[in-house]
Amino acid sequence: MSRRYPAIAFTDDVQAVQHERGSDAFYERKRIAGAASAEPDGLTEDETEFLAERDGFYLATVSETGWPYVQHRGGPPGFVRVLDEHTIGWADFRGNLQYISTGNLGGDDRVAIITVDYARRRRLKIFGHARIVTAEEEPDLIRSLSHPDYDAVVEGAVLVTVDAFDWNCPQHITPRFSAAELEPALAGMRQRLSDLEAENTALKAELHA
Repeated sequence: MSRRYPAIAFTDDVQAVQHERGSDAFYERKRIAGAASAEPDGLTEDETEFLAERDGFYLATVSETGWPYVQHRGGPPGFVRVLDEHTIGWADFRGNLQYISTGNLGGDDRVAIITVDYARRRRLKIFGHARIVTAEEEPDLIRSLSHPDYDAVVEGAVLVTVDAFDWNCPQHITPRFSAAELEPALAGMRQRLSDLEAENTALKAELHA
């Protein structure tokens, strides 16, 4: 848990529930440290490497009516880039044209992000402030965040100034594996099956010789 995380997440209502359920003492030192830290937390090499391997995340924004909205954002592995220790960004791929997240950011730039490595049961949460960047404003940036081999229309980019982050415990994360993650094991199985089929064919030929 970064220093600033409790200052954002542990509101008075949250602290009241923590006290009621007995976890306030556990988090007290971190809460005090967070309250004393006015500067945003910088991402480290661990967060940078983790994001470089991800092909998706969940983005939460808040509407003008106060309703939260959560959207899945996906792309090729590494499409979320750490631009510096306080900034992450990604190409804004065209989706279903509802533009709910984009519209929400026009009224409230606060976002929360959860990205998960299901195979290794690791989860990173990020608080930050997001803004939309167009190709007219930052053509070089849009180009650097784009992936020519990925089949999608790039409408711009999203930049997030990171305020705080936290690594979750692995409880209740069901391991799941992508096709790419399974491929090494499946390739070995296919090769073994091919070898056995060849051996079976050879043995049948010997029996009929």
